[in-house]
Amino acid sequence: MTTPVDAIVARLNALHPKRIDLSLDRIDRLLASLDHPEKKLPPVIHVAGTNGKGSTVAFLRAILEAAGLRVHTYTSPHLVRFNERFRLAGELVSDAELTAALEECENANGGEPITVFEITTAAGMLLFSRHPADVLLLEVGLGGRLDATNVVDAPLMTIVTPISIDHTDFLGDTLEKIAAEKAGIFKRNVPVIIAAQNRDVLTVLERQAARLNAPKKIAGEDWTATEERGRLVYQDDNGLLDLPAPKLYGRHQFENAGLAIAALRALPQFKISPAAYEAGMVKAEWPARLQRLSAGRLVDLVPPGSELWLDGGHNPDGGRAAAAALADLEERVSRPLVLIVGMLSTKDCAGFLGNFSGLARRLIAVPVMVSEKAMSPEALAEAARTVDIPATSRATIDEALDAVRKLDLDPPPRILITGSLYLAGEVLRENGTLPQ
Repeated sequence: MTTPVDAIVARLNALHPKRIDLSLDRIDRLLASLDHPEKKLPPVIHVAGTNGKGSTVAFLRAILEAAGLRVHTYTSPHLVRFNERFRLAGELVSDAELTAALEECENANGGEPITVFEITTAAGMLLFSRHPADVLLLEVGLGGRLDATNVVDAPLMTIVTPISIDHTDFLGDTLEKIAAEKAGIFKRNVPVIIAAQNRDVLTVLERQAARLNAPKKIAGEDWTATEERGRLVYQDDNGLLDLPAPKLYGRHQFENAGLAIAALRALPQFKISPAAYEAGMVKAEWPARLQRLSAGRLVDLVPPGSELWLDGGHNPDGGRAAAAALADLEERVSRPLVLIVGMLSTKDCAGFLGNFSGLARRLIAVPVMVSEKAMSPEALAEAARTVDIPATSRATIDEALDAVRKLDLDPPPRILITGSLYLAGEVLRENGTLPQ
C-alpha cells in the first residue's frame, strides 16, 4: 500500500540527476533556503566507512540510550519503510511528520535538480533540529567528502569503520582513493576513531588526521576488543571492560562493538557507566545483519527444523564476515548450508561469492525485484559455478525456498538469504518482519 511518504519520494525522484553527481552545492543551497537547520543540531557523531557503519551506529545508540540519553539517528538505506532512516529521540519518525518535512524541503528546493538522498538529508536536518536530543548519530550515505551529510562544520567526533573496495565508479578504483574520500569527514581538532584497516588505508587516514590536528585513536593500537570465552573483553588506557557478547551475530560484531565503545570512552562528557555498556551489547538491534528469522510467512516455507538467516552483505568484505560467522556456526552445530542470493550487477559478484566456496552446499540465485541494476539469476548462478558452488536459479524467493525443500537435506539445512540490502528488504516485507 502506497503511503504519503512513498508518494512524495516518488515525486522527488523526478528531480534526480540522471546519475549520481557527488557535490555539496545542491544541499548547501537547499539548507540555506531552510535557514540552515544543520547549524541547530544536537552534538553530532559522524560515521563513515564501507562495512559496519550501521552496526556501529546501532551499538552507539543502544549504549547511549542505556545511559539514559536521548539519541537521534540518521541511517541508510531503509529496508522496508522510508521512515527507518530517521529516529527521533529513539522513535521512528511518524508518516505525518516525515511527509511534512519532505514537502517543506520540496517547496524550498523550487524544482531545482537534486538527488533524493540530498533532499532526504535536508529533511533529516529539519527534523533533528526541531527535536531536543543529547546526540545525533549521523551515518554517511556514500563516501564522505562530498556526501550530503558532510555539511556539519563541527561534529563532536568522527568515526571510520573498515574500508574496502566498493562504489568504485564514484569513489575511485583503489583503496587509497576510497580512503581519501572517507577521510573527507574529518574536521580540524575533532577526534577521530578508526577501526582496524589495511595498512595503506590507515596511512591515508592518519595523514589527513595529522593535517587537521585531529586527535586519533586506532583499533589495535589504542584499544582492543576480543572474544574470550563467549564474552567481549575490551581494553584501553582507561582499563578493562568484561561484557556480554554482542547480540548482533558474528565475530566482526565484536570489532564493531569495540569501535563504538572506544568512541564513547573518548567522550568523557557522556559519563557512560559499565552497566550501560553491558546493556548496549545485549540490546543493540540492526535488521538484516546476520539476522535469524524465527517466525513469519517465509519461515513457514522452509523445511521443518531448518534455520533461516538474512544478511544484506554485498561486497567481498561483507561476504567474508558472513562466511566466517557461518563457519563458526558450522563448528558448533553442523548443518548443510544453502545460499539464496540476489545481487546488483554493479557489485563484485565473484569476490563476494568466493568467500562461501567449500562452505555452501548449494546456491539458488534469485532476482532483486526493486532495482533496475539487478543481475539476472542465470548470470549469478553461472558466477557461483565459477567459484565451485553448485548453483541453479529461480524467479522468486518462494520458489527458491521450495527448491530447498526438494533438496531433502539431512540434517535440515541452514539457509542464508544474502547479496543485497534491497533483497533483504524484500525478504523482511514478504516475511512480515517490520524493523521497529
